[in-house]
Amino acid sequence: MRDVGRLRSGELFAPKYVENKLKFFPVIKEVVAFGDGRDYCTAMINIELSAITNWAERNGISWGSYQELAAHPLVYDLVATHVIDVNRALAADPRMSGAQIRRFLILHKELDADDGELTRTQKVRRNIIVDRYAVLIDALYQGPGSYEIETPVMFEDGRQGTVGGKVRVRDAETFVTRGGSPSQARAA
Repeated sequence: MRDVGRLRSGELFAPKYVENKLKFFPVIKEVVAFGDGRDYCTAMINIELSAITNWAERNGISWGSYQELAAHPLVYDLVATHVIDVNRALAADPRMSGAQIRRFLILHKELDADDGELTRTQKVRRNIIVDRYAVLIDALYQGPGSYEIETPVMFEDGRQGTVGGKVRVRDAETFVTRGGSPSQARAA
């Protein structure tokens, strides 16, 4: 309950609710939603590597690293279909329709407890995410485009380093509720 907030419009914003709806899909491992005090909801998404690699192999997509898969346009398309499904479900709930995800990105690295981004029980440390990924959070509210980022990481052997990548911010399709059923409001 402590994370529940409101969008600038006054509509309810419950990040855990939005995040959990997206994490229901097997190709999505982690989600961090933003929107409290903002005009609309956005999301940073981590893909589930094992599920995505299986999907990529079945679809003839070659890849060499998590970063390559996370940046692949077809992976973005797949994740976008799940964002659309969640937005459609949110639009059908009058209390949560304002919390539809307007923009999203797929992070270039997995969130990791060793990097301080998750607790040892795999819960998101929202304050660390907000500090570490402030540039990407701002980008989510600036508009679609590609952004370069370098993120500090702790390697398994205790060394510290950075992981860089190109992250794309993408618009998501949203819906309005008319006569009790969601209809398209804006296409990506």
